[in-house]
Amino acid sequence: MMFISTRGQAKPASFSDVLLAGLAPDGGLYLPESWPQFSAAEIAAFKGMRYQDVAFTVLSKFTAGSFSDAELHEAIEAAYSDFDAPQIAPLVEIGDGRYLLELFHGPTLAFKDIALQILGQLFSRALAKRGGRATVVAATSGDTGSAAIAALGGLPNILTVVLHPAGRVSDVQRRQMTTSPHANVANVAITGSFDDAQSLVKALFADKAYAAEISLTAVNSINFARIAAQCVYYFTATAQLGKPATFVVPTGNFGDVFAGEAAERMGLAAQRLVIATNANDIMARALNEGVYASGTAHATLSPSMDIQVASNFERALFEAADRDPDWTSAAMSDFARDRKLVLPRPVLEKLRARYSAFASDDAETRAAIASVYKQTGRIIDPHTAVGVAAAMKMGNAPSPVVVLSTAHPAKFPDAVSAAIGMPPAVPSRLAGLDQRVENYEVCAPDASLIKQIISSKLAP
Repeated sequence: MMFISTRGQAKPASFSDVLLAGLAPDGGLYLPESWPQFSAAEIAAFKGMRYQDVAFTVLSKFTAGSFSDAELHEAIEAAYSDFDAPQIAPLVEIGDGRYLLELFHGPTLAFKDIALQILGQLFSRALAKRGGRATVVAATSGDTGSAAIAALGGLPNILTVVLHPAGRVSDVQRRQMTTSPHANVANVAITGSFDDAQSLVKALFADKAYAAEISLTAVNSINFARIAAQCVYYFTATAQLGKPATFVVPTGNFGDVFAGEAAERMGLAAQRLVIATNANDIMARALNEGVYASGTAHATLSPSMDIQVASNFERALFEAADRDPDWTSAAMSDFARDRKLVLPRPVLEKLRARYSAFASDDAETRAAIASVYKQTGRIIDPHTAVGVAAAMKMGNAPSPVVVLSTAHPAKFPDAVSAAIGMPPAVPSRLAGLDQRVENYEVCAPDASLIKQIISSKLAP
């Protein structure tokens, strides 16, 4: 299996190359040269299989030639050894043909663990084979940072630098990152938005000499290994239900919902992929109005989705443009310059054939938390609630409707308390978190300052 860039100027790369590079050298995002295929019978056979075994079946299609079957098996078993639910991604019915796909049973209580625990295992193995060291820089809107630290903290020959927007993540999210005991982890609070942090990562990659000097890589969802690992729970949920579902996906950087498109392109039958956004509604506007235009990021109750530039949308655009790298490259250049892209009618029609999109504000988010609690006794986090709110707006969508439940509610106690009048119970993984010492730097969104921090950490 080889991988190509959405912008067409990078030579085909192996899975290991993609894993360790993150972003393609031409600034594009990697995708497989062709999508591997599963038949309806093969997907149906996933029912009753261990999640780990389904993950192996799916991921082996991508990793062939880079990792042996034994290496991949070992990595997957290690990745999921510390999850609280044996199903890894359990499917829970909440009534009327609606389900929650719980993705928060990993070490940091967020869906990012499902992919990043695998990525960390494979990353360590690939680096050991290749030799040398790597510098991982991750921009996070809340959960990627702690999941990356949980996956990479303490590993040899890897420096992990996490950039989060100061004051724009929950206290629990921040402390999960900034109380890391690992010497190979550096946390930086950027005085700006997530988009500013993400722009810094792209600026570091754009300085090719510097990126090569420090062996820069990324673990954000721009890394295709994340997308590959996230495909799996679309397969397991569909197999368990025994029929196509409508998947409602709380969406910020577009990686989790694009994993649904990837699964479809591999043979999964789904009724619909529904993009659920908060007040930062760039994706809802893009799908509903046909204009992809960024504005100012607004702070909301669902901070991990407070994003105005959805990096993985480039992958969906590339596919909707019939994999035309010249158009994709020009479109991304236009967007970078104008912060606006009018979607051509053929591209928009193909996107709309696959996706729907709904935006919900904080009041609707609180109402969704309260509604689910009243009807089921379950407490959901505000990001999941954005998904539930979108599902409520869909009208008489054919069941089953599966809302991806992306984080444990205990990570957002203030938002939950505002909705139902009490905070969620604190799970053992978060016990004593508020008593641990934090260690992080505050920095303006300036690439030269980030380089200074990295240099100080890499100094012998």
